Amino acid sequence: MSKHIKLIVQDHEISMLNINKSDYICLTDMIKANDGDFFISDWLRNRNTLEYLAAWESLNNPNFNYGEFAIIKEGAGLNTFKVSVKEWCGKTNAIGITATTGRYGGTYAHKDIAFNFGMWISPVFQLYIVTEYQRLKDIEANHYNLEWDVRRILSKANYSIHTDAVQKFIIPKSTLPLDKRGIEYANEAEILNLALYGYTSKEWKEANPTLAKTKNMRDFSSINELLVMSNLEVMNAEMIKLNTEKKIRFTLLHKMAKEHMEQLSKVDIIKSVRKKDETTYVNAKEKTGEELEGESKKSILEINKENLLKFKKDKESNSKNID
Repeated sequence: MSKHIKLIVQDHEISMLNINKSDYICLTDMIKANDGDFFISDWLRNRNTLEYLAAWESLNNPNFNYGEFAIIKEGAGLNTFKVSVKEWCGKTNAIGITATTGRYGGTYAHKDIAFNFGMWISPVFQLYIVTEYQRLKDIEANHYNLEWDVRRILSKANYSIHTDAVQKFIIPKSTLPLDKRGIEYANEAEILNLALYGYTSKEWKEANPTLAKTKNMRDFSSINELLVMSNLEVMNAEMIKLNTEKKIRFTLLHKMAKEHMEQLSKVDIIKSVRKKDETTYVNAKEKTGEELEGESKKSILEINKENLLKFKKDKESNSKNID
């Protein structure tokens, strides 16, 4: 399914669809945004236009029909020459231009071709649309770069807290030989992996041998998963300090992971991270970053509180049974 985006050029909305991972801009809307009589068919009549379209297809479309293109080009320039978008696409198998129907119906062209069409309409208008397009791409790039940065931060946030608990409370009691006790760190990490993902890092590597050469399983985690993992690390560290049995720890961690993932699925955490300026809040809808952040923090704190209360009750119950 294609993704619909709106470009705002000189107070006019111009639709853009993402088709097969490429941006296609609506030529129909571009015409509406300009004063004067402009027709796509007039643009297609131009020999230079046809040569440009053929050049683009030659670089991007292995199925382009050069024989039919030669026939069409031969008539270009004549007063009686005409070719519609439907004819151009049907005869040459072109993919650079497409006509759609429905809510966002109209004639769409790959951004490269749309910019060429904009130049034909007006050099100034073409510069406006290129600038607006680049602005949206900058916003998108900032979103993804920010997401990557947040992932990096979350993946490392509570790692030291967890390893410190293992070092002080598990390593000294380990029955493994001194030179093998480092395995305890890996064992505890696998408890967290099983609680959240349902599989160990070893199982992931065996299932993804190519990816495992340069990445680990957490590199492919969502922001929500990494946030939950960060919470699990703190929770497990506290239970380790309380000398909680491993089996009980895993049960509580698994329950906590499930509840956190369900809760966080309702809130897009990336929306609650303040970006470089207000224009980057393209997906925040009616809520501000502060409102979303407050909502997510409140939910996480409530779940942590519930889990801690449940943990204390289970521990007290286990103590009574032992007595």
